Order: sequence, then structure tokens, then C-alpha cells
Amino acid sequence: MNSTAKCSILLGFFFLLPTLAVAADTLRADADRMEQRIVALSAFGANTDGGVDRIAFSKADLAGRAYITKLMKAAGLSVRLDTAGNIIGRREGSQPDLPVIMFGSHIDSVPGGGNFDGDVGVIGAIEVIELLKAGNIRTRHPLEVVSFTDEEGGLTGSRAMIGEVDDRTLSVMSHSGMTIGEGIRAVGGDPDRLDLAERKPGDIKAFIELHIEQGAILDEEGIDIGVVEGIVGIRWWDVTIEGSANHAGTTPMNRRRDAMISAAEFILAVNQVATSMPGAQVATVGKIRAEPGAPNVIPGKVVLSLEIRDLSAAKMQAVFDDVRAASDRIADARSTPIRYEELNVASPPAPTNEAMRRIIATSADDLGLSFRLMPSGAGHDAQDMAQIAPTGMIFVPSAKGISHSPKEFTSAKDMAHGASVLLRTVLEIDGGALE
Repeated sequence: MNSTAKCSILLGFFFLLPTLAVAADTLRADADRMEQRIVALSAFGANTDGGVDRIAFSKADLAGRAYITKLMKAAGLSVRLDTAGNIIGRREGSQPDLPVIMFGSHIDSVPGGGNFDGDVGVIGAIEVIELLKAGNIRTRHPLEVVSFTDEEGGLTGSRAMIGEVDDRTLSVMSHSGMTIGEGIRAVGGDPDRLDLAERKPGDIKAFIELHIEQGAILDEEGIDIGVVEGIVGIRWWDVTIEGSANHAGTTPMNRRRDAMISAAEFILAVNQVATSMPGAQVATVGKIRAEPGAPNVIPGKVVLSLEIRDLSAAKMQAVFDDVRAASDRIADARSTPIRYEELNVASPPAPTNEAMRRIIATSADDLGLSFRLMPSGAGHDAQDMAQIAPTGMIFVPSAKGISHSPKEFTSAKDMAHGASVLLRTVLEIDGGALE
């Protein structure tokens, strides 16, 4: 290549950045279009409470997936299913050998879920493609819009994309009544060839997920955009408290080894430990079972759950250590041994990429939108993608912090703000902001 050609390419690249910036300034997501599509998607699996039962692999999920595929194709994307059943719509760039910029979320719901969790991220990603098409903007990098399979059932699609779905996972029974392996096959994937769905580090330039906050911070503080610092790690234990079952009518209070009393003290101790430490850590006892479980028998055994979440693995361990110390005191005082079994389904903290945070924050600011840094207390596909690519998350407000409920709501204006930030973020990354 001669020096004149090299000069032309360099000049073209440097002129590209302001051109894309101007384009991003003039393009804004269409709030009405996004709302109409959210409403249309909500029909698949609609329940009488106003929410959806669009659980992964169900007939409602299949119908919703068909609708999303139709939208992707109408936006000009070439659409394919990978072997994990992830729906991927691709828009070629001017330099097709560059790694892809990927963005999206999921459309499956929990039973009795709402119409915005995951859906906003997929509809918002398609909106970005619509805006690029309307603005006649061709990016350098190829773009891929993804709707991940079975996020609510265990991040199945994104875990397959990073090569972490094994035979044990495939055998897990999903809410659909099928195993995850059977469900993947039902939506058109191939659980026997999941290696073909894997992406390696370097394949993806960046991954961005637009999502509702699922908490009340943005809504209560009147802030437009949450720039996610990271997705909290989660650790789970089964905790067993051993007492002595005996007749509830004939055993004096001072001669009891009541596992339920120790369980009550344990639950209060978990709350005290989590609230006494500085920071945003949380600890929860969400499940409890007494044995033998009769009203006239002193519980001889109680099995309960313990969940701890935080952005820091060290903080999670510190919370557990303090809970363990408190439970040792309870066990000694009540003569009720307490033992722990940590479950291996937990997930480590997943910080987002620092440069991606800056790009998202700058994009929001340039659009005149308020923003704040914040953690995500819920799990997302982004936590898997962060293992193989620079990853960022954009939050938009959830009214009253309600999620996983038919009362879940995000306004059309807020959805559009998020999609506009997503558009600008994609263009900034394409223009070299992540180099």
C-alpha cells in the first residue's frame, strides 16, 4: 500500500469519529415504537394478572421468539440460532474481520413475571439497529443483537456462549416440564453440539446489556440512567440445625432442644450481621423447613437456606464468617449443632469493564441524561459475557422498584433513554473509544 492510500485511510478514520458523533446526536430512540413492541411481546404468555408466564421453552416462549426473529429480520438483520438456541441477528460492518460488538438480553420470564425484565434489552437492541438503518450509518465492526435462551432458568444461553454448560446442567428440570437439554432442542438448538455456540476471548469487541434496574434507586432519586459497576456474586448454603424432637405437650420449656428456636435466632443473626457492616452487601434466609413438621411436635431438625450477595468476594466471605461465628454461639447456647453445605451453583462477582463504564456515562451525559454508578443486585447474562469480553450494563428505572411481578413497569420515555444511550455507546466503541 502506498503512502497516499495509507493517508486516505487514516483521514477517513479520523473523520469517521465526529461523523458518527453527529449522527448519534441527531438520532433518538422512538419511545412509541418501543412501547408498541413491548405491548405486542407481552401478548405471548399473558396471564390474567397483567403479567406473563413466558417461561423458557414453553409454547409462549416459542411464540415470543418467533416475534423477535420477525422484528430482527424486518430491521435488516441476518438471523440465526446457535446450538444453545440463542437468537442472533447480525449486521455486517465495513470491516467484517473486526470482532463483533454484541448487545441484547432475554425475553423469557419467571412464572408470574412482568413485561419489562429482559424484554427492554432485546427491544432496545433492535431499536438501535432501526436507528442505524434510518440514519444510513454503517459501523466498522459487525454488530450482533442477541436474545439469550433461558436466562431466568440459570443463564443457560450466555453460559453456553462461554462454554460452561455441562451434562449436569442439561439434565436439570426446567419450569417448562422439560430438562434444559430437551428445552434447547425444542427451541431449535442442539444440546449435543454446544461447543459450536462458544465464543472465545477476542471474538467479541464488547458486550452491552440494557436492562431495567429491578430496584427503586433510579426511580426514587429521579435519575435517568444507571451505569452498572458490576453484578454481585451469589453464594448459597443449605444450613441444618439439629435439635431433639419431642412431645410438645409433655416436654417442659427448660428441657427442650428446639431446632426452631435456634433457627429463629439464626435468621435474626443473619439480618444483624448484614445490616451492621458498611456497604451494600445483602444476606437472606428465604427458605425454611421444620421436621417432622407437626404442630404437636417440637422440631428436631430445621433446614434453611442462606444466600449472600455482594460485588466483593472478600466481603461475601466476611459476612459468612460473621454469620458462622454467630451460629456457633447459638449452637452452643441451645445445644443444637449447626452445619453448612455450600451449593456449587453460586456465581462469583462480575465487575463491568471500567472503560465501558466511562463510555456509557459519557454517552448519557452527552445526551443530557442524568446518571449514577450502581451495582446490580440481580444476576444477568452480562455476568457471563464479562468473562470473555469487555462488558457494560445500562440500567433504566423500574417504577417503585417492582420486578418479577405483573406490576413491573418502565415508562416508554425511560426505555427510549436507555436505547439512545445504547446507540451512542455502540457508536463510541465502534469509533475507537475502547482501544
